Amino acid sequence: MARAEFAALGALAIVTLGIMTFVEIADDMTEADGQAFDQMVLHWMQPIAGQPRGPWWLHEAAADITSLGGIAVLTLFAIVALGMLLILRKRLSALLLVVGLAGGVGLSEGLKALFGRERPPAAYQAVETLNASFPSGHALLSTVFYLTVAVMMTRAFPKRRLKAYVLGVGMVFALLVGLTRIYLGAHWASDVMAGWCVGAAWAMVLWLVSYAVERRQTVRHAHLVDETAVVEA
Repeated sequence: MARAEFAALGALAIVTLGIMTFVEIADDMTEADGQAFDQMVLHWMQPIAGQPRGPWWLHEAAADITSLGGIAVLTLFAIVALGMLLILRKRLSALLLVVGLAGGVGLSEGLKALFGRERPPAAYQAVETLNASFPSGHALLSTVFYLTVAVMMTRAFPKRRLKAYVLGVGMVFALLVGLTRIYLGAHWASDVMAGWCVGAAWAMVLWLVSYAVERRQTVRHAHLVDETAVVEA
């Protein structure tokens, strides 16, 4: 119980830090220093407009990895994960996964409409882009999805090393998707950092909701609580 309470406090701290950092980034992007930082990162990634650093295979790899944060790919992965959760009778996790992705899309589109920031110049964009730039939808949604799934999976592993590995993989996926958005000129660096902040905060909100609901409904023996896995011989 003490470990669970400590984890809840950690999740709450991530939510608070994510929101505060997002507000700071949103404020800085309109100032000269913030814009200079974005320009510096973009020009370092692409010394020549439209030609990211590195060999051709790195460009291809970045294009493949960046698709892991796209709506189509995440929806496909979500359907697979949802089916598995329902088979395992993880009703609460399945519900939160749907709410998490739907809420992530709503946050992404709402914030883009609110800030209306223009993307990097078209000459730098090595992939097709849509709508506004801030925050990065790919970074936000990949963070929400991969972190949420990773946190759900940690419940299936008793050893801390396995839990840490799964969480690490989820974070690496989210980081790689965000970095490829900058590398391919689809977003400014601050767009991606803002997407990571909002995505991490939203993922932790979902975990806190799950934690609170499970504590409340376990006492009442409610059907929404995830059933514990049974180890078969």
